[in-house]
This record gives sequence, structure tokens and C-alpha cells, in this order.
Amino acid sequence: MLASHRMLPLRAATGLARLQHPCRIRKIRYFCSTASRLPLTMFTDDQELLRSTVRTFANDVIGPLVSKMDEESCMDDSLVQALFDNGFMGMEIEASRGGSELGFVEALIAIEEISRVDPAVGAMIDIHNTLIPRSIHLYGNDYQKDTWLPRLAQDTVGAFAISEAGAGSDAFALKTTATKVPGGWTINGDKLWISNSREAGLFLLFATVDRSLGHKGITAFLLPKYEDGAGASVREGFTIGPPEKKLGIKASSTCPLNFDNVFLPDNSLLGEVGEGYKVAMSLLNEGRIGIAAQMLGIAKAAIGHSIRYMSERKQFDRSLMDFQGMRFQLAELQAEIYAAHLLVYNAAALKIMVDKGELASKDIILECSAAKLKASRVAEEAASKGIEWLGGVGYTKDYPLEKLYRDAKIGQIYEGTSNIQLETIAKEIIKRQKNE
Repeated sequence: MLASHRMLPLRAATGLARLQHPCRIRKIRYFCSTASRLPLTMFTDDQELLRSTVRTFANDVIGPLVSKMDEESCMDDSLVQALFDNGFMGMEIEASRGGSELGFVEALIAIEEISRVDPAVGAMIDIHNTLIPRSIHLYGNDYQKDTWLPRLAQDTVGAFAISEAGAGSDAFALKTTATKVPGGWTINGDKLWISNSREAGLFLLFATVDRSLGHKGITAFLLPKYEDGAGASVREGFTIGPPEKKLGIKASSTCPLNFDNVFLPDNSLLGEVGEGYKVAMSLLNEGRIGIAAQMLGIAKAAIGHSIRYMSERKQFDRSLMDFQGMRFQLAELQAEIYAAHLLVYNAAALKIMVDKGELASKDIILECSAAKLKASRVAEEAASKGIEWLGGVGYTKDYPLEKLYRDAKIGQIYEGTSNIQLETIAKEIIKRQKNE
């Protein structure tokens, strides 16, 4: 069973490099000084070992399940357990709480490498790692941290429940309500397009305590799926609808949620009343960088499949790679992927500076939006070009490119559409110009 497929734990894997190269391993100090700065195309020995470990897991464990999960539009339950067993669901959670205690760049490496094999699985670990534990780290009290961080690292999938039928790009036009009652809150309303819904045991839920207050009424809650938190019975009044029938990332469950007088105790409140807008906005940059890493994985996988095929395929007694026209197209695409890679890991470096207090989150909005915009476009282009280069076989399910093409499209939609990214980038450009 996959659940018993335990590889070298992530912390142990990176620790090996530290023992073998004690003088060479150091944390990347992004932009602190010219002397300590590493190029964005280079990683530490620890990070390269991590990449190799994740790639082996993705190829050996996820790879054989990709077609079946895509056809059945369902994540394999034993694979989800294997993700926990191998440390992929607690990347940035401290070891004392059962996590892998790695950094944000390491989480992106895992998202990228897993997405090269199946972007649907990449979506699961991205949403779980970049949004849920971080919100608890930032705004949770000791009880919430002690209760949920170990669970999120070991056995409980997280989901981010903000979108509604009338609150997509305008994410804060929420209608789901939270009403104060003795001992807690009652939740009423509906959510739409919630990823990880089928597998999730914990939902980061956003609801308004007063619609007339606009974004100042939005409040965040931790909503366990089960009454006792352990899987005995689904919380009364809480319904998870059937998964949407999607174009791509089909194994990633995307479901509507309904709340009919769902009671949450007072200890479910995350942060303060009316602080939900702040909670969501503080996660925006990380979420966009995570999706950019997923799209980068798709792009790299697509060009890799294309190169292998074109090196073997012969026409007119020459391999396709021997034709200058093909080589030039390939070179153009590789340059675009290279640019996307730099944008993604530059945004990650800036996010780390925010964590250190060297920058504010608002200072890196442009770079995070640019990374997502570029990476999502390049992912679609790489998969599309690959299908074209492979010809008829590229259009079939015999090769991974048609799935990568379907999977890539979501990158221009979730975590902010491409038009939203363009608007955001434009606003930031104008703002920075005024401040010069």
C-alpha cells in the first residue's frame, strides 16, 4: 500500500547534506549583501537533495496513479496518507509539532516537483502548506496551535473557504454570515469552488459578522469537518456538495459547501472579530507564489517531455531536434521558462524578507503577482507547444502533454485571475512611480 511507502523523511534527507558538507551548507541570505547572495538559479546542497528526494517520490509513488486519478476525478486516499507519511503536508510546521520544519523555498521546491508529475497533487499540497498552517502560526492562539498544527502535519488536510457565487475576484463581497450566540457562533451560507473539500478535515472559513461593515465585518474561523475533530460524525448542518466536473486538475476535489446553522465554539475564532480581511490578505502573496511554483512545474514537465520526444522522433531521416526551426522554438520557450523560474524564486526571496521584518507584505505585491501571471502563461504555452510539436500523439492520452495542457489553464483563474494580476501590477507600478 502507498501508506506504507515511507521514504527518507524530509528533515533527515536535508540533514544528510549538512553532515556531508558542514562547511558548505548555509542558509540563503536573500539580498542581505552581495557577498552572501546566491543566484536565483542556484540552491543549497540541502535544497538540491530535497528536490531529488521529492522527484523520486513523485515519479515512483504518484506517477503510477496519475491516469487513474484523472479519469476518476478522485485523489487516491492511500496517496494522501503517503503525503503525510513522507512529510509533504507539514513542510513549514515545526518538528516539535510533527512537521518537517523546512522553509518556504523548500515548500515551493516540493510543489514544483510534484506538479511536474501531477499538478492536481501539487494543488493539494500547495493549498494545504501555504495557506492553512501559516494562518494559524500568524493568528492562532496557543490552543489552536497545539491542537491543529500537529494534525495538519500528520493526518488532517486543510482547505481555504472564502469564495462564493457572488464573491470570486471580488473575494470580500461575502454573504456567508457568522452570528454570535452563547458559547460560540452560528454559520449560515454557501461557499463555492473550495479546493481540497473532499479530503479536508479542517476548513479556514471566512464569514461576515455584519454585511453593512463591508470588509471590516469579515471574520476568520477554524471549522473542523467532524464534531469531535476525529472523524466520528460530520458537523451538524455542514454539507459538502459533489465535486465540480472540471477541465483539469481533476483529482483535486473542488466542491460547494453549505452551512445551515452550523455551530462553532468560541475557540474556533481565528484572530479577532473583523480581522478576517487582514488574515486573508496576509496569505495572498504566499498563495500566489505557491500557484506560480505549480505552474512552473507544469512548464518544466512539458518542455522535458517535448525534448525527449523530439530527440527520438525522426522525419526525413533526421530527428526533429536537428531542424533549426524546431530548435529556435524550443530555445524561445526555454528562455520564457527561465524567466518564470527567476520571478517565482525572486518572489519567494522577498517573502522571506517579509518574514524577517525587512519588508512589509504590501512591498512585494507586484513581484508576487508578476510571478503568478508569468508562470501561468508559460505553463499553458509550454503544454500547447508540446502538443503541437508532438503532432497527433501529443493530442492523445498516450502522452502526458494533453493533461498538462488541461491542468495549466487553472493557473490563470484561481488565486486571482490573470486580469486581476494585471490590474494589481498596474496599481503597484503607478504607486511606486508616485513614490520615486
